[in-house]
Amino acid sequence: MDLRIDPTLRTFVAEELLPGLDVSPDRFWSVLADLQERFAPRIATLLARRDELQAQVDDWHREHGAGDPAAYAEFLTGIGYLLPEGAPRVRVSGVDTEIAEVPGPQLVVPSTVPRYALNAANARWGSLYDAFYGTDALPLDRELEPGYDEQRGAQVIAAADELLDELFPLASGSHADVSEYTVTDGVLSPAPADPSQFAGSADGVILLRRNGLHVELRIDAEHQVGRQHHAHVADVVLESAVTTIVDLEDSVATVDGEDKTAAYRTWLGLMTGTLSTSFEKGGRTVERSVHGDRTYTAPDGTELTLPGRSLLLVRNCGHHMTTNAVHAGDAEVAEGVLDALVSVTAALHDLRGLGRYSNSRAGSVYVVKPKQHGPEEVALTVELFAAVEEALGLPARTVKIGIMDEEKRTSLNLAACIEAAQDRVIFVNTGFLDRTGDEIHTDFEAGPAVRKDDMKSTSWLTGYEDRNVDVALAAGFAGQAQVGKGMWAKPAAMAAMLEQKGAHPQAGANCAWVPSPTAATLHALHYLRTDVRARQEELAGRRTDRALLLEVPVQTGELSDEEKRHELETNAQSILGYVVRWVGLGIGCSTVPDLEGVGLMEDRATLRISSQLIANWLHHGVVGEEQVRETFARMAEIVDGQNEGEPGYAPMAKDLEGSPSFQAALDLVFSGRAEPGGYTERALTTWRQKAKASG
Repeated sequence: MDLRIDPTLRTFVAEELLPGLDVSPDRFWSVLADLQERFAPRIATLLARRDELQAQVDDWHREHGAGDPAAYAEFLTGIGYLLPEGAPRVRVSGVDTEIAEVPGPQLVVPSTVPRYALNAANARWGSLYDAFYGTDALPLDRELEPGYDEQRGAQVIAAADELLDELFPLASGSHADVSEYTVTDGVLSPAPADPSQFAGSADGVILLRRNGLHVELRIDAEHQVGRQHHAHVADVVLESAVTTIVDLEDSVATVDGEDKTAAYRTWLGLMTGTLSTSFEKGGRTVERSVHGDRTYTAPDGTELTLPGRSLLLVRNCGHHMTTNAVHAGDAEVAEGVLDALVSVTAALHDLRGLGRYSNSRAGSVYVVKPKQHGPEEVALTVELFAAVEEALGLPARTVKIGIMDEEKRTSLNLAACIEAAQDRVIFVNTGFLDRTGDEIHTDFEAGPAVRKDDMKSTSWLTGYEDRNVDVALAAGFAGQAQVGKGMWAKPAAMAAMLEQKGAHPQAGANCAWVPSPTAATLHALHYLRTDVRARQEELAGRRTDRALLLEVPVQTGELSDEEKRHELETNAQSILGYVVRWVGLGIGCSTVPDLEGVGLMEDRATLRISSQLIANWLHHGVVGEEQVRETFARMAEIVDGQNEGEPGYAPMAKDLEGSPSFQAALDLVFSGRAEPGGYTERALTTWRQKAKASG
């Protein structure tokens, strides 16, 4: 099979990806051609099966509306959509402790921004003092003094003392009364109530441990904060982002070979440990690179080394995507196939010990695979990973799979999906936004969908979140794999996150997504408070009824004109705020202000639910086309104002017809019913390519 390869990508593979490995460029591209020939037709068959099932579901809903769950289940079983639940048992080997044993926060970072990727990788450790000082996690009713504000510092120190008393209580007294921490012959003074919580020490560092996570007390009497602290603790540093997903999918805008190469280069640099970047901050140039490991002396006198970086996973594209970075004949290659080959080849540098630092000390590569519909598609992913292993000479099952539980057919058949990958699966994760977008699209013909915020209180969503945990625990995930929960979307609302996101470890999830390194440090407090393994044992016998997921979330009462107007404006503004950056600036994930000006972390999942909801309301006559177009035009002016001063920003409102971003937003809504799976990639990619071509 002849390949036409983007020159930028070809050069990257030859000059950056492959040197040092025993794989020649000719061999690499020959492997890709073989994988494309073997898997592209099978992917096409599975995508056709998606369409076939969707057409049958549409016909059923046109006749029955939402129907009752029992009748719906009988129908779905009859067409092969709903499968027997099964009882899988995972049996995965070679899994790093960060995934198998240590609950904690998880970051997702776009691979197209090296600075952010480095921030995320280095967010394994984070300053609690900084997180308290610079956010609303602690109340602040006044302007801070320039430089270091001692009053705020005193507030931070007091809050940290309270936390230490809660999480690492002393045998006698309070941390607030300590004047000095010392270690003599492996013994910490003042003595902790539980001596096993003292994990070690280094020069100027006391290391504590709880629920598998570590906390450093950094002692420095000369430091500005250390001078103020009663025991000279200059900082309390928490083990924070235990794992990080480097994203090639939803949070990036990669529409050609140049874009894909930039994304791959970041992943390679993390695997070799050579990734670095420089940027201007506060009038000076800041250099950033990958952090090294941390070494301590354990209480028994032996050396203790802890990783300085998150364990890194990589998220590949879904089966439905192709890329023009490589053509096989006249066809674009399957993007997930290219992603798998490049991702694993880059990881060879880590697996063979060629990098500066080790990522997987267990010798595995962790690939998160999104947007799979049911166990047949999971099985195809497993076969693809096996083929990549064989081609690169890797032991079987080196490549592990993370399953994103974000499509209805996967949620309903989660046990069967796990069974299809039971010797590779290390992760299942819920995602409210994508899952809701798929819910609307799957049941599009059943009736008008409930409003986006109302989705959060529906029976199907509650059942989905609970059942994901139940199925994973029944399959033996405890101690072997991650059960994950979704993103906290408000990067500036850390007080609210502290109040609410503790529900995730309480739900039995041993990882959950956060939008920033600072949020990871604060979310780590939830895992220090909650013994997730003990909580999983308490939940082990629970079995949430799968029928809850078959209760279709359609609007049952009449909405007022004001309610319709508000929902339409909210979703139109959200779509435009995201699309104008994706199409106009090539930014795949960013903090986008909502109508009230609250910054929300947005990616394509947000876009999917918002565009599907408006498309659904159009289809059922809740809103009209003229009303939708007029609303988008008004919201374009608001979004332009919110982005005023953004470098390179092209306003939409002054020329709506000529704005690729505005036209992309309309395309997403008016083609939303016909778009397979309600996915957004076709419209975004088409309009971004036009924007790039026009300069």
